[in-house]
Amino acid sequence: MNDLTQTRRSIRFLLDHTDPADGMASYYVFNHADEKTRLVTHPADTDRAYGYVAISRTGYDLFRPFITMRLPKRDMEARSELIYAALPVGTAVIAQVPTAYFPLMQAFFHIESAQGMALYQLKNGRFQSEISLMVTRSLSPSGLPRFAIRNQEGDPVAAAALNWQSPQFAEISINSKPGYRRQGWGKSVLSAMVEHVLENGRLPLYVAAEDNEASIALARKVGFVRNGATVTFFQGTLREMG
Repeated sequence: MNDLTQTRRSIRFLLDHTDPADGMASYYVFNHADEKTRLVTHPADTDRAYGYVAISRTGYDLFRPFITMRLPKRDMEARSELIYAALPVGTAVIAQVPTAYFPLMQAFFHIESAQGMALYQLKNGRFQSEISLMVTRSLSPSGLPRFAIRNQEGDPVAAAALNWQSPQFAEISINSKPGYRRQGWGKSVLSAMVEHVLENGRLPLYVAAEDNEASIALARKVGFVRNGATVTFFQGTLREMG
Protein backbone atom coordinates (compact mmCIF):
# COMPACT_ATOMS: atom_id res chain seq x y z
CA MET A 1 0.00 0.00 0.00
CA ASN A 2 1.48 3.39 -1.00
CA ASP A 3 1.46 6.54 1.14
CA LEU A 4 -1.33 8.21 -0.87
CA THR A 5 -3.60 5.19 -0.44
CA GLN A 6 -2.97 5.19 3.32
CA THR A 7 -3.63 8.91 3.54
CA ARG A 8 -6.89 8.55 1.61
CA ARG A 9 -8.01 5.85 4.03
CA SER A 10 -7.25 8.06 7.02
CA ILE A 11 -9.73 10.74 5.86
CA ARG A 12 -12.39 8.63 4.18
CA PHE A 13 -14.86 9.22 7.03
CA LEU A 14 -14.71 13.00 6.46
CA LEU A 15 -16.50 12.78 3.11
CA ASP A 16 -19.64 10.99 1.92
CA HIS A 17 -18.97 9.82 -1.64
CA THR A 18 -22.72 9.26 -2.15
CA ASP A 19 -23.66 12.86 -1.24
CA PRO A 20 -23.71 15.36 -4.14
CA ALA A 21 -22.62 18.09 -1.71
CA ASP A 22 -19.34 16.19 -1.20
CA GLY A 23 -19.06 15.22 -4.86
CA MET A 24 -16.28 17.57 -5.98
CA ALA A 25 -14.24 17.24 -2.78
CA SER A 26 -14.53 13.45 -2.95
CA TYR A 27 -13.41 13.42 -6.55
CA TYR A 28 -10.24 15.42 -5.87
CA VAL A 29 -9.37 13.31 -2.82
CA PHE A 30 -10.21 9.82 -4.05
CA ASN A 31 -10.46 9.84 -7.86
CA HIS A 32 -8.12 12.50 -9.24
CA ALA A 33 -4.95 11.07 -10.80
CA ASP A 34 -2.43 9.95 -8.20
CA GLU A 35 0.46 11.74 -9.91
CA LYS A 36 -1.51 15.00 -9.82
CA THR A 37 -2.63 14.74 -6.18
CA ARG A 38 -0.98 15.64 -2.88
CA LEU A 39 -2.80 15.23 0.42
CA VAL A 40 -1.76 16.80 3.72
CA THR A 41 -3.65 15.76 6.86
CA HIS A 42 -3.93 16.74 10.50
CA PRO A 43 -2.66 14.89 12.39
CA ALA A 44 -0.12 13.67 9.84
CA ASP A 45 0.85 9.99 9.50
CA THR A 46 -2.13 8.65 11.40
CA ASP A 47 -4.85 6.08 10.75
CA ARG A 48 -7.57 8.66 11.42
CA ALA A 49 -7.07 12.32 10.58
CA TYR A 50 -9.50 15.12 11.40
CA GLY A 51 -8.75 17.47 8.55
CA TYR A 52 -6.99 17.61 5.19
CA VAL A 53 -5.91 19.86 2.37
CA ALA A 54 -5.89 18.37 -1.15
CA ILE A 55 -3.49 20.03 -3.59
CA SER A 56 -4.38 19.07 -7.16
CA ARG A 57 -2.85 19.86 -10.53
CA THR A 58 -5.65 20.49 -13.03
CA GLY A 59 -6.49 22.22 -16.27
CA TYR A 60 -7.91 25.22 -14.40
CA ASP A 61 -4.46 26.84 -14.23
CA LEU A 62 -1.02 25.51 -15.15
CA PHE A 63 0.76 27.53 -12.48
CA ARG A 64 -1.64 27.59 -9.53
CA PRO A 65 -2.80 24.39 -7.79
CA PHE A 66 -6.47 23.72 -7.20
CA ILE A 67 -7.20 23.38 -3.48
CA THR A 68 -10.02 21.62 -1.65
CA MET A 69 -10.16 20.93 2.08
CA ARG A 70 -11.96 19.85 5.20
CA LEU A 71 -10.67 21.47 8.37
CA PRO A 72 -10.55 20.19 11.97
CA LYS A 73 -13.63 21.35 13.84
CA ARG A 74 -13.44 24.11 16.45
CA ASP A 75 -9.63 24.08 16.63
CA MET A 76 -8.08 27.21 15.17
CA GLU A 77 -4.53 26.15 15.99
CA ALA A 78 -4.96 22.80 14.21
CA ARG A 79 -6.51 24.56 11.20
CA SER A 80 -3.59 26.94 10.97
CA GLU A 81 -1.03 24.15 11.34
CA LEU A 82 -2.72 22.16 8.58
CA ILE A 83 -2.90 24.99 6.05
CA TYR A 84 0.69 26.11 6.59
CA ALA A 85 1.92 22.50 6.47
CA ALA A 86 0.18 22.07 3.11
CA LEU A 87 1.25 25.34 1.44
CA PRO A 88 4.33 27.58 1.59
CA VAL A 89 3.68 31.23 2.41
CA GLY A 90 3.12 33.16 -0.81
CA THR A 91 1.59 30.24 -2.71
CA ALA A 92 -1.04 31.42 -5.21
CA VAL A 93 -4.02 29.06 -5.40
CA ILE A 94 -7.42 28.51 -6.90
CA ALA A 95 -9.67 27.00 -4.23
CA GLN A 96 -13.14 25.62 -3.67
CA VAL A 97 -14.35 25.51 -0.07
CA PRO A 98 -17.68 25.16 1.73
CA THR A 99 -19.19 28.62 1.99
CA ALA A 100 -18.99 28.48 5.79
CA TYR A 101 -15.18 28.36 5.51
CA PHE A 102 -14.81 31.55 3.52
CA PRO A 103 -14.53 34.05 6.41
CA LEU A 104 -11.68 31.91 7.74
CA MET A 105 -10.04 31.80 4.31
CA GLN A 106 -9.95 35.60 4.33
CA ALA A 107 -7.79 35.40 7.45
CA PHE A 108 -5.30 33.02 5.82
CA PHE A 109 -5.26 34.28 2.21
CA HIS A 110 -5.00 37.55 0.35
CA ILE A 111 -8.21 37.13 -1.68
CA GLU A 112 -7.99 38.31 -5.31
CA SER A 113 -11.48 37.22 -6.38
CA ALA A 114 -14.30 35.14 -4.95
CA GLN A 115 -17.62 33.79 -6.21
CA GLY A 116 -20.42 32.08 -4.32
CA MET A 117 -21.78 29.06 -6.20
CA ALA A 118 -24.93 26.96 -5.76
CA LEU A 119 -25.11 23.24 -6.47
CA TYR A 120 -27.86 21.76 -8.67
CA GLN A 121 -28.59 18.09 -9.32
CA LEU A 122 -30.79 16.42 -11.89
CA LYS A 123 -34.18 15.56 -10.44
CA ASN A 124 -35.60 12.12 -11.19
CA GLY A 125 -38.37 12.32 -13.77
CA ARG A 126 -37.76 15.98 -14.65
CA PHE A 127 -35.19 15.62 -17.42
CA GLN A 128 -36.51 17.23 -20.61
CA SER A 129 -34.21 16.37 -23.47
CA GLU A 130 -34.01 18.61 -26.51
CA ILE A 131 -31.03 17.80 -28.75
CA SER A 132 -30.44 19.56 -32.07
CA LEU A 133 -29.06 17.67 -35.06
CA MET A 134 -26.35 20.33 -35.05
CA VAL A 135 -24.77 18.91 -31.88
CA THR A 136 -21.44 17.15 -32.41
CA ARG A 137 -19.36 15.15 -29.97
CA SER A 138 -15.61 15.35 -29.44
CA LEU A 139 -13.10 14.78 -26.64
CA SER A 140 -11.60 17.46 -24.42
CA PRO A 141 -7.82 17.55 -23.79
CA SER A 142 -8.49 15.57 -20.59
CA GLY A 143 -10.18 12.81 -22.60
CA LEU A 144 -13.68 13.54 -21.34
CA PRO A 145 -16.57 14.01 -23.80
CA ARG A 146 -17.60 17.42 -25.08
CA PHE A 147 -20.78 18.33 -27.00
CA ALA A 148 -20.88 21.45 -29.14
CA ILE A 149 -22.74 23.39 -31.81
CA ARG A 150 -20.46 25.23 -34.23
CA ASN A 151 -20.98 28.19 -36.53
CA GLN A 152 -20.23 28.21 -40.26
CA GLU A 153 -16.56 28.92 -39.53
CA GLY A 154 -16.34 25.80 -37.38
CA ASP A 155 -15.99 27.65 -34.08
CA PRO A 156 -17.98 26.31 -31.09
CA VAL A 157 -20.71 28.76 -30.12
CA ALA A 158 -22.37 26.55 -27.48
CA ALA A 159 -20.58 23.73 -25.68
CA ALA A 160 -21.09 21.39 -22.74
CA ALA A 161 -18.11 19.79 -21.01
CA LEU A 162 -17.35 17.87 -17.83
CA ASN A 163 -15.32 19.54 -15.11
CA TRP A 164 -14.78 16.15 -13.45
CA GLN A 165 -16.45 12.79 -13.03
CA SER A 166 -16.35 10.23 -10.24
CA PRO A 167 -17.98 6.80 -10.16
CA GLN A 168 -21.12 8.46 -8.73
CA PHE A 169 -21.33 11.96 -10.20
CA ALA A 170 -20.32 14.17 -13.13
CA GLU A 171 -20.24 17.97 -13.01
CA ILE A 172 -21.32 19.67 -16.24
CA SER A 173 -20.22 23.11 -17.41
CA ILE A 174 -21.76 25.17 -20.21
CA ASN A 175 -20.24 27.88 -22.37
CA SER A 176 -22.28 29.90 -24.87
CA LYS A 177 -20.85 32.79 -26.87
CA PRO A 178 -22.63 36.15 -26.74
CA GLY A 179 -24.63 36.70 -29.89
CA TYR A 180 -25.60 33.03 -30.13
CA ARG A 181 -27.73 32.79 -27.01
CA ARG A 182 -31.52 32.48 -26.70
CA GLN A 183 -31.65 30.07 -29.65
CA GLY A 184 -31.99 26.89 -27.58
CA TRP A 185 -28.44 25.78 -28.33
CA GLY A 186 -27.31 25.86 -24.71
CA LYS A 187 -30.22 23.61 -23.77
CA SER A 188 -29.38 21.30 -26.66
CA VAL A 189 -25.73 20.72 -25.74
CA LEU A 190 -26.63 20.44 -22.05
CA SER A 191 -29.27 17.83 -22.87
CA ALA A 192 -26.74 15.84 -24.89
CA MET A 193 -24.30 15.82 -21.99
CA VAL A 194 -26.98 14.88 -19.46
CA GLU A 195 -27.98 11.91 -21.64
CA HIS A 196 -24.34 10.81 -21.81
CA VAL A 197 -23.88 11.06 -18.03
CA LEU A 198 -27.10 9.15 -17.32
CA GLU A 199 -26.23 6.43 -19.84
CA ASN A 200 -22.98 5.90 -17.96
CA GLY A 201 -24.70 5.47 -14.60
CA ARG A 202 -23.78 8.79 -12.98
CA LEU A 203 -25.89 11.59 -11.52
CA PRO A 204 -25.42 14.89 -13.40
CA LEU A 205 -24.46 17.90 -11.27
CA TYR A 206 -24.39 21.57 -12.26
CA VAL A 207 -22.81 24.49 -10.41
CA ALA A 208 -23.91 28.07 -11.09
CA ALA A 209 -23.01 31.44 -9.63
CA GLU A 210 -25.81 32.44 -7.30
CA ASP A 211 -26.45 35.62 -9.29
CA ASN A 212 -26.24 34.03 -12.76
CA GLU A 213 -29.93 33.95 -13.58
CA ALA A 214 -29.43 32.81 -17.18
CA SER A 215 -27.32 29.79 -16.17
CA ILE A 216 -29.78 28.84 -13.43
CA ALA A 217 -32.76 29.15 -15.79
CA LEU A 218 -31.03 26.91 -18.34
CA ALA A 219 -30.34 24.24 -15.73
CA ARG A 220 -33.94 24.31 -14.55
CA LYS A 221 -35.29 23.96 -18.09
CA VAL A 222 -33.43 20.66 -18.44
CA GLY A 223 -34.57 19.34 -15.05
CA PHE A 224 -31.97 20.40 -12.49
CA VAL A 225 -33.07 21.47 -9.00
CA ARG A 226 -31.11 23.23 -6.31
CA ASN A 227 -29.45 20.81 -3.93
CA GLY A 228 -29.09 23.28 -1.04
CA ALA A 229 -25.30 23.08 -0.83
CA THR A 230 -23.19 26.15 -1.58
CA VAL A 231 -19.46 26.56 -2.13
CA THR A 232 -17.11 29.47 -2.68
CA PHE A 233 -14.49 29.53 -5.41
CA PHE A 234 -11.67 31.96 -4.78
CA GLN A 235 -8.25 32.92 -6.02
CA GLY A 236 -5.73 34.08 -3.47
CA THR A 237 -2.23 33.96 -2.03
CA LEU A 238 -1.33 32.47 1.36
CA ARG A 239 -0.41 35.18 3.88
CA GLU A 240 2.46 35.05 6.32
CA MET A 241 1.48 33.49 9.64
CA GLY A 242 -0.01 36.05 11.98
